Amino acid sequence: MAEATHTSHSARGALTATASFLLWGILPIYWKQLETLPAIELICHRITWSLLFLLAVLLHRRAFGALRAPFTDARLLGLTLLSSVLLAANWTTYIWAVINNHIIETSLGYFLTPLCNVALGYLLLRERLRALQWSAIALATLGVGLLFLRVNHVPWIALALAGTWSGYGILKKQSALGPLAGLTVETMLLAPFAVAWLAWLAHTGTGALGRVNAWHEVLLLSAGVVTSVPLLLFADGAQRIRMTTLGLLQYLAPTVQFLIGLLLYHEAFDHHELRAYLLIWAGLALYSADGFWSQRRVLLRAAGAA
Repeated sequence: MAEATHTSHSARGALTATASFLLWGILPIYWKQLETLPAIELICHRITWSLLFLLAVLLHRRAFGALRAPFTDARLLGLTLLSSVLLAANWTTYIWAVINNHIIETSLGYFLTPLCNVALGYLLLRERLRALQWSAIALATLGVGLLFLRVNHVPWIALALAGTWSGYGILKKQSALGPLAGLTVETMLLAPFAVAWLAWLAHTGTGALGRVNAWHEVLLLSAGVVTSVPLLLFADGAQRIRMTTLGLLQYLAPTVQFLIGLLLYHEAFDHHELRAYLLIWAGLALYSADGFWSQRRVLLRAAGAA
């Protein structure tokens, strides 16, 4: 009975985690529908409507008490403020890139994120790296170098996305806030600036609401749902499945983004870029294999101790 319950628990976790990464993967299609609007206005809508949606979720769960902690702890408030700045930078870079036809490069950013996490863990948290992790980072570095040398292009969008998201993850690891409360407080800190900008646009008659067609207005007002639902699904899945499984599933999102950019929007992608991506993907394969073997050793030791 207990085994069946555990299997059901894990199956639900795999399903919700997969759904979250697939939704993140197809997100470029949503933002491309709004590509005629400025990125800064889109990010302000994203922040504003995300906050309202998250507050509604907290109200439903009767969990408003979780929001008090950052405002009574200076260190926690500082961490949350820094994470909100990185989140805003990540969201803004991503939206600008998507609406300006750089979806493939956004996918590169999220392919690089796991390796950037490892590198930042080594530099900032003094975490020890295993040989395969060093090899994975070396291959990814070669791939980025190849893009620069052969394509004469510094993939700044990818590096900015990987850097801001990895930095955000580092700060989240040090925060006592859960994912829902944390994102809510982060959007609360960003909301005054977002709402003020939207109010100014409305005052000057240059804002999108009331000026675009009904379909675009529905899309703008849905920004909170589009942003928050994948995060809530991810949080549910992360609690139910092993980190190794979660680590493998995370490649779904950038893979779907890459295919959308290549096949749906026909973004440029030549053989030089393919070689660079192959090096990065090889690094990710090594990283994933290292994580799998490390987790397997832990499980075998636990079984032996039992």
